[in-house]
Amino acid sequence: MLAVNSIAEIIRERTSIKKGFINKEISREQILSLLEDAVWAPNHGVREPWRFIFISGERKEAFIEEVLTCVEPAKHESTRSKLGEVPAMLVAVVNDDPRQKIREEDVAATSCLLQNFQLLAWEREIGVCWKTPAYIHDPRLRSALGVEPGEKIIGLMQVGYFDKETVAKRSRNRTNPAEKWTDY
Repeated sequence: MLAVNSIAEIIRERTSIKKGFINKEISREQILSLLEDAVWAPNHGVREPWRFIFISGERKEAFIEEVLTCVEPAKHESTRSKLGEVPAMLVAVVNDDPRQKIREEDVAATSCLLQNFQLLAWEREIGVCWKTPAYIHDPRLRSALGVEPGEKIIGLMQVGYFDKETVAKRSRNRTNPAEKWTDY
């Protein structure tokens, strides 16, 4: 019988994987499978205000070249190195509604979806790191990715299998919520 982790265990164990990826492909089908469950995030009016752009290992170099047009030359080497280690990427795009209430609801819903995505990936021993580098706002990258006016990139999800021994050595702490609690 397979051991099943509780939701609380997965939430506490999950960590962002920024490096330590191993050379193992992440396929379009694997990402779609994760998203099929992740889309059950709460979203007001079931607007489903998100869409996704997948960057496979085969397309990674072309993506990196687009990113480099948006980064100062002094950072080219480090940017290429960081992105080059990542097996696959998923760009999450959200509707950028001009009405503040709807915009905030849509960003919150998409954030919930992305958290679901990270937890589901972790359950399958796939690491994810949600990145928001400055270049996601650059019109050149937006154009290259086909991000339309009225849309916003909310994150670049770096996805891949990882070295479990390296991750196991990390220590993680959180502040007890009672320390940030106020009664009204």
